Amino acid sequence: MASTGMTKRSRTRRAGESAYGLLLLAKNVAMGLVALLIMVAGVWSSWDEAKPTMLTKGLERGTVTVSDCGDDWCTGSFAPARAGGATHGRVRVDKAVTDGTGDRVPVALKPGTDRAVRTGAAGILHAWVPFGGSLLLTSLIVAGGLGLRRTGWTMGLLGAALLGASFATLTL
Repeated sequence: MASTGMTKRSRTRRAGESAYGLLLLAKNVAMGLVALLIMVAGVWSSWDEAKPTMLTKGLERGTVTVSDCGDDWCTGSFAPARAGGATHGRVRVDKAVTDGTGDRVPVALKPGTDRAVRTGAAGILHAWVPFGGSLLLTSLIVAGGLGLRRTGWTMGLLGAALLGASFATLTL
């Protein structure tokens, strides 16, 4: 019988390897949960603005003519897109989606409020900006913490593309 040169490892060494493997598994699970939490938070915070921007059926659509801007909000008069639609004296729109006083912005009104959200490609991209930020942040965790570098790079590039596209469409 020929000897293969393999020796049996001690119980202490096997227990140490098992504990180390368990710690690695716990680290990967924790990192995965943190990444998932950040992604869910990005979608959750984006959905409040994205829903009326993308799903405009049943919402009152029209144009806001901006007359006054503050630090975060601009206000203006709302003109409905359909003939016979209700006019609203003053509605608020996010300052980031306007060029300032005198700008005419296509919007949809949020039900039961005086808030308007920009519609079209610029409005949709602007609504998903928090999700783009969460993609960028999560890409660091996925690439660095989980060691999935290609996935992390892909997520980071998608987040940067979303933020860049939002900036580009709002400045046109």
